[in-house]
Amino acid sequence: MTEIINLTGNTNVELKKKGRKPTQLNYFDVPEEQAVVRFLESTSYEERNKIYNDFLKKPLDKMISSIIRRYKLYRKDMDFTDIHVDTHSFLMTKIEKFKPSREKKAYSYFGTICKNYLMGQIIKDQKETNRKISYEDISTSIENNPSFSYSIEKEGIDSEKVIKNFLIELTNLLENENLSENEVKLGHALHDLFENYESIFIGNDNNKFNKNIILLSLREMTNLSTKEIRGSMKKYKTMYYTLVENMVK
Repeated sequence: MTEIINLTGNTNVELKKKGRKPTQLNYFDVPEEQAVVRFLESTSYEERNKIYNDFLKKPLDKMISSIIRRYKLYRKDMDFTDIHVDTHSFLMTKIEKFKPSREKKAYSYFGTICKNYLMGQIIKDQKETNRKISYEDISTSIENNPSFSYSIEKEGIDSEKVIKNFLIELTNLLENENLSENEVKLGHALHDLFENYESIFIGNDNNKFNKNIILLSLREMTNLSTKEIRGSMKKYKTMYYTLVENMVK
């Protein structure tokens, strides 16, 4: 049994509210993706609140719970409920950055934001307490190992300036170069990551971006394999090294 909710506004989007016997198998499917679009398009607080409570709160709660348990993203001195509430609150501050026009899945974007936030908080906790906290194969020693991290050199320039110029060059490359489909997907994902690097890579105050976090993010955002990502990364790496070299000069 389903109930059709007609929300006011300019968008002709019908949202199906789950009844007692839902027919969909996934907890975040087409109705929820549509609800995200409608939420972002709405300018009414009451309408947004209704969409969130009726269609998004429970699916997002389940997604965050699954991420915490699946990846064992537990934090020191915080119980599960506190971690869950903190992550959900952080996600809601980033929901406005999702761009439906890029035809990406909100579920993938939200999952990436939550995983990166939780991993970043764990790294931050590690540095603050100077103790090792187990997160699968990630530890302080791996985080500080140059072979597992990307670094932005500080030879007379700061990382924020590098990233700002990198985003400009990246936009020009995406608009003017003849890129393959995979290169385009990767380019947009890189743009999203570095545009929001301050919130996504929390805890990396030594200007090193953990390769595991970046790779996980890119796979989630592009649906490409690790091999496809590495193959499509060549142009962007060349552009980055040329940019840094010119800035240093």
